[in-house]
Amino acid sequence: MSESDEPRFRRVVRRPAAAETPAWSWDAWRPAETWATIRAYLGLGRESRQGPIDTLEALASFLDKRASFVAQSSLYGYLRTRAGMRYPELFHDDPFVASINIAKWHLWLDCLSDVAVHAGARLAQHAPRELTRVARTMVAVVDGVLAQAGTPAEAGGDFAAHAARVRSRVARTDWLAIAGDEAAFSDSPASLVRWAPVKDELKQLDEEIVRNSVRFRWQEVRRDFARHVDYPALLEAMPEPPSA
Repeated sequence: MSESDEPRFRRVVRRPAAAETPAWSWDAWRPAETWATIRAYLGLGRESRQGPIDTLEALASFLDKRASFVAQSSLYGYLRTRAGMRYPELFHDDPFVASINIAKWHLWLDCLSDVAVHAGARLAQHAPRELTRVARTMVAVVDGVLAQAGTPAEAGGDFAAHAARVRSRVARTDWLAIAGDEAAFSDSPASLVRWAPVKDELKQLDEEIVRNSVRFRWQEVRRDFARHVDYPALLEAMPEPPSA
């Protein structure tokens, strides 16, 4: 995404400087201010209207933004639910903030993987005779999104290997075998359970609810894609396969 584009949803969580943040207390807690901070972390400070998905750049932007939004809203929503009234305190704990950033990036990778498989499958099923072009295009689009993200320092040492697994999944997907409902969204629900910085014994209790919360968030994404995708324009934008 170029500098002129809208800001990403992804934000690195920073621990407030000690000089700027007094010791937290219940008397000082302001729910409205806390929610404003959370919205800033989630990148929800302003509305973003979805335009037509009619170019490869628009497709890449859709995949990136929706993966970012589902990843962060799912992660922060789970942490907020688990922590309850103590949620604001989490952002004053350096190790926990580091864990949030690692979880956020890895969850984003699996969300990107899922939404890319969904979009590619819809394109392939719309034009099955163009399967080769769709497959090559989806690999290129995901490669571009991952290249733009690079290897964030705050994502931990496993990020590059995880990104390689995302590329591998997209490259080997049987695009015509993916149904139009939740079939593509197999990695992100489990990813939140794995990466959320919550005690394992608590995640075991929460697992079904947590997975369902991610699945629920994808419903609107699927509707958005169906509303805004311009299949003829996207197919026209796809490069022709190299001649034999």
